[in-house]
Amino acid sequence: MADYKTIHGTTIKSYTTDPDNLIQGQVWYDKTNKVLQFQAAGAGAWSSGGNLNTGRSTSGTAGTGNTTGLVFGGLPPTTAKTESYNGTNWTEVADLNTARNAFTGAGTYTSALAFGGTGPPPGLAITELWNGSGWTEVADLNTGRSSLRGTGADNTAALGVGGYSPPLTGKTELWNGSGWTEVADLNTARSYVGVGGTSTSAIAAGGGPGTKNEAETWNGSSWTETSNLNTGRYQLAGTGASSTDAIVFGGLTPSVTAVTETWNGSSWTEVADLSTARGAMQGSGNSTPAALAAGGETATDAALTATEEWSDPTLVIKTIDTD
Repeated sequence: MADYKTIHGTTIKSYTTDPDNLIQGQVWYDKTNKVLQFQAAGAGAWSSGGNLNTGRSTSGTAGTGNTTGLVFGGLPPTTAKTESYNGTNWTEVADLNTARNAFTGAGTYTSALAFGGTGPPPGLAITELWNGSGWTEVADLNTGRSSLRGTGADNTAALGVGGYSPPLTGKTELWNGSGWTEVADLNTARSYVGVGGTSTSAIAAGGGPGTKNEAETWNGSSWTETSNLNTGRYQLAGTGASSTDAIVFGGLTPSVTAVTETWNGSSWTEVADLSTARGAMQGSGNSTPAALAAGGETATDAALTATEEWSDPTLVIKTIDTD
C-alpha cells in the first residue's frame, strides 16, 4: 500500500499540541492522542440578536454584516418608523418622510436609500436618502412600483430590481447618487426576489408569483440566467458582496420556510436554517460571512420582532478516521 508521502508528495508533521496558524486543509499527526487531524471548514449558523421595537413585515433594510443594520417602514399598520441596530439593540431613529410598505432599501446603516412601495397605481416612485441621522426625498424612480428589491454598497450606487407596477415587471434601474436610469430588464419578470451584491455585480434569485427558483447574475449592464435555487420561493431575503458571493434565506414555498442557501458563483448550497421560518422580509448585510434577518411574518401573518445574525463557517479541527 502506498504511503501518504508517495500519494501527496510530502510527509505529515507530528505535534504534541495543535500547531499554530492553521490553514484550511492542513493535516498533522497528534502524537498525544495518536490520531490524524486536519483543519476544515465548519458549519455556518444563525444566532439570536436583539428584537426590533416594532414588529413589521415588507419593510426596507440596509446594513453591513450582522452587527449593524437599518430597518424602515413596513406593516401592519403601514409605518414610517426607522430603527438602527448596533449588534445588540435596535433604537428608533428618524422616520421616513413617506410611510409605506412592500418597498425596498439599499446601502449601509449610515448611508442608505429607500425607494418604491405600495401606493396608488402604478405604485410609488418616491426615493429617500438616509445620511445616518435623517431622511431626505430625492429623485423618483422612473417606474413607480411595489414588491421590488434593491441592493448596493451605499446611497450613491444602488440597483432596483423587478416588482409590480402593474403589471409584473423585470425592470432594473441604476442609481448614481442623484438620479435613476433604466437599464437591462431581468430575463424573468418577478416580484419579491432575493437580491444581493452591488450596483455593478449582483444576483437575483427566486421571487413570485408562484415559487420561482430561477437565478440571474448582473454584470453592470445585463442579466444572465444561471443555476437555479434548490428551493423555489418568493418573499425571500437576500444579501451578498457580489454576483459570486451571496446568501438567500426564508420566504414562502408557498408555506413559510427557514431554508438558507449560499451562492459561490456557480451553485447554490443549502446550509443551516433560520431558527424562525419567515417570509416578507429583506436581508441586511453586504457579504455572506455576516448577514442579518430582522422582522418578517410567520405562517399566521403575524409581524415578527425577532432578529437573527448569520455567521459564515469558521475553521474547525477534525479527526481523520483511519480504520
